[in-house]
Amino acid sequence: MNLPESSAGLPILSLLVFAPLLAAVVAGLMPGERSLKWWSLTATTAIALFSLTLLSGFEATSSAFQYVEQRQWIPALNMHYTLGIDGISLLLVLLTTLIMPFCVLASWTSIRIRLREFMICLLVMQCAMTGVFVALDFVLFFIFWEAMLIPMALLIGIWGGAGRIYAALKFFIYTMAGSVLLIVAIIALRIELGTFSIPALMDQPLERSFQLWVFAAFFISFAIKVPMFPFHTWLPAAHVQAPTAGSVILASILLKMGTYGFLRFCLPITPLAAIHFATAIQWLSVVAIIYGGLTALAQSDLKKLVAYSSVAHMGFATLGIFSLVHTGTIGGALVMINHGVTTGALFIAVGIVYERLHTRDLSRSAGLGRQMPVLAFFLGIFCLSSMAFPGTNTFIGEFLVLGGAFEVSLWLALLAVPGVVIAAVYNLRMLQRVAYGGTSNPDHSSVARLHWREGLMLVPFVVFILWIGLQPEPFIHIMQASLENILDILERAHAATLLSP
Repeated sequence: MNLPESSAGLPILSLLVFAPLLAAVVAGLMPGERSLKWWSLTATTAIALFSLTLLSGFEATSSAFQYVEQRQWIPALNMHYTLGIDGISLLLVLLTTLIMPFCVLASWTSIRIRLREFMICLLVMQCAMTGVFVALDFVLFFIFWEAMLIPMALLIGIWGGAGRIYAALKFFIYTMAGSVLLIVAIIALRIELGTFSIPALMDQPLERSFQLWVFAAFFISFAIKVPMFPFHTWLPAAHVQAPTAGSVILASILLKMGTYGFLRFCLPITPLAAIHFATAIQWLSVVAIIYGGLTALAQSDLKKLVAYSSVAHMGFATLGIFSLVHTGTIGGALVMINHGVTTGALFIAVGIVYERLHTRDLSRSAGLGRQMPVLAFFLGIFCLSSMAFPGTNTFIGEFLVLGGAFEVSLWLALLAVPGVVIAAVYNLRMLQRVAYGGTSNPDHSSVARLHWREGLMLVPFVVFILWIGLQPEPFIHIMQASLENILDILERAHAATLLSP
């Protein structure tokens, strides 16, 4: 399938993918820790600002891939170096590039050993994550998909907590198991259609039985990454043991690769299978919403609480995506972005608490807001967002998801609604304990107040929480054409089955 070449002569996507890798090489040559920190912050900030240029030339009304770069790679195997973005991947690329400077800032004082290797891991991770969202050749996609595995495992295994080795191995094994199924599906599609081109594989008349098997392989691989219930057990351990930057990357970006896989591959490449399995996945999503919320409510560890809340929130994302209706799919895609903003902010706030108290225990953090009122203010906004309070970003996404669920099934929607109430309970419980505490709180008089650097980290998250919450239209507009194209593919596939004898 021929793709339109980028009208600009500058290979913007290649620069966004490989600039972090070049920055990692330079970081390896930096003489001192102070210069290394400033270089990493400068590099990630410059890349983030450069990524905003994608908005200037992006045509939001088109569902076609844009900024396409296509080169011969391995002609004998029909592999091409092909990059491109649509409305879905554009927002995820921006989320990736914009979140990375805050990961560097969150590690400014907390990482005290092997700082050089840590910053290199962050930059290599950025290269791989950006590559996943822009790759339009399946082999290239898989290389980037696997490339992020090792640096993430190292972030957990070297700079994590006391149980870091167990958490890193569990993350590695789960992800590798999913990758095996992913490569099997890719090879099956190559044998069937003779190409690794992702756009060429979309909307192809594949046999229904073949689609079912390919979809199953795709689904398990991406469900592990989301992670969906019951594939979620690696997530709490990884979050709890990872350093703050690792938790932010996991929550804000890595989990989105699973839902991105559903939208990019499962729905447009295997539409008949997506329709066939949609009801089962919708109910699995409802289970994840309720289970994740109740488990978060039972936690006394701040990081575990936020980690299990991710299971619930991503349940809303998968519920919206597999509702297969316009309202729900847009809501599910918006939840992906909102979760990256809100949960990333919560993990940074928890990291600030941990740096001072050296504990994540909720009872030992009680009343901290009296000594750190500015942090309590930020935490309040983040908790309101996490509970989908009207006016915050999460509200509009979950509102659209529930609207889509009502279109599909009244019972499905009614059983998902308590998840919103449970989210309010565990978020208000956390906020009340940390901000106010009880009648007898631990002595926090010696705890340092919020540093300006930490405040600088948190302000942009508040801006996006309120911006998306009060004016979501620009974000919806960017994704809408691409999502409508996916739904059109599903409708055509369904209509073709009805017309076939």
